Amino acid sequence: MVDLVAKYARARVPRYTSYPTAPHFHAGVNAETYRHWLAEIPRSSRLSLYLHVPYCQRLCWYCGCNALVANRPERIHAYADVLRKEIALVADAIGPQGEVSHIHWGGGTPTTLGADDFLMLSRALSDRFTLLPGAEVAVEIDPRSLDATKAKALGDAGVTRASLGVQELAPKVQAAINRVQPLEQISDTVGLLRASGIHAINFDLMYGLPHQTVADLLRTIDTVVALKPDRVTVFGYAHVPWMKSHQKMIEEAALPGASARMAQATAAADRLVQHGYRRIGMDHFAAPSDPMVRAFDSGTLHRNFQGYTTDDADRLIGLGVSSISALPEGYAQNTDDLRVYRDAVEAGQLPITRGVAISAEDRLRRAIIERLMCDYAVDTEAVRTQFGQPFEALADAYDALCELAKDGLVEVEAETVRVTRAGQPYIRSVAACFDAYLDHGSGRHARAV
Repeated sequence: MVDLVAKYARARVPRYTSYPTAPHFHAGVNAETYRHWLAEIPRSSRLSLYLHVPYCQRLCWYCGCNALVANRPERIHAYADVLRKEIALVADAIGPQGEVSHIHWGGGTPTTLGADDFLMLSRALSDRFTLLPGAEVAVEIDPRSLDATKAKALGDAGVTRASLGVQELAPKVQAAINRVQPLEQISDTVGLLRASGIHAINFDLMYGLPHQTVADLLRTIDTVVALKPDRVTVFGYAHVPWMKSHQKMIEEAALPGASARMAQATAAADRLVQHGYRRIGMDHFAAPSDPMVRAFDSGTLHRNFQGYTTDDADRLIGLGVSSISALPEGYAQNTDDLRVYRDAVEAGQLPITRGVAISAEDRLRRAIIERLMCDYAVDTEAVRTQFGQPFEALADAYDALCELAKDGLVEVEAETVRVTRAGQPYIRSVAACFDAYLDHGSGRHARAV
């Protein structure tokens, strides 16, 4: 019998929050390319906005984000002012068309912003964009960086959902990843948010951390579900020290191996289901009443740079250093150099330094990968018809699927691909069969599980 963990869990494949993925972005997409794409946005389009705040109070050693330690408040204030100017630049490039159905503040830690700066930026958005009724406004929060004043500012700014980085409660694990936060701090943060009118709460947990055990993870889950989060995500730690040098602070010998990681992921999923959460895709869990469950059941779940989402906007506009915009024409990414970002915006230029224009075949493969990642199944014939592509465009993918079918990970009938229960933990490897770029890039990815 094939050892699936040995064969597939160690494979390094993308998380498929975009296609093509970021390692294939290049300098051929620049500010003028992006400006043209923005000008082409139709009046009927629905927009989603992402704002990136790169600062954190402390650097967590597991972090794979574009983050910096904020050692002076004036630096954060100066960044907020540049971000305000970029909002105006992008709004001018788009013109009056487009309405916003979703706003997401990410980082870094958006709540390193002072209350006044957060409110100032929120006003800048509402001044330049039309926010649709019922739009979701979500913010990522480090419980160590939120106080009553900031919580009130979030409520006053119209935030509707907050995602708290919990990761793990076991003290030995917290010490090993340089993120010490007691349960009381998390509980207090939840209380502040709910008192400010923000009732949709997400918790982010992790498996595969140094010194972490199945028992640690299950104790954390049993403890935090008592706070009644609407959603819980359980991400696998991606150890990529060649990309994030601070991860070298983590002792590799303390990291669980592939079998232990799989055991942690499986145990966490089973326990959350026991607590009444519905499993959504490979790493999200939601309360039965949550909109994400309705999207999953109706086949309208989506996947973008924030992971699984109910956001069905036509275009995602990224704002802030290193942020990425996703449009039908392709992807465009802001520079990740703060000084270059500031100088470009101050000069009235869009701070784009790379991206990728996508072809008709890319759109076909992107749609198939998204449905696989969201639904564990896809009718590729229907998608081909939608995009006007012949079967030959996917011949390589079906060749790759044969091996997975032999191992019981997928079932292929005509042009319908279904991921089996055994194959669900390896969904990224299934999706990779449709990735025409995977063997042609220089990027190294995280393990499949």
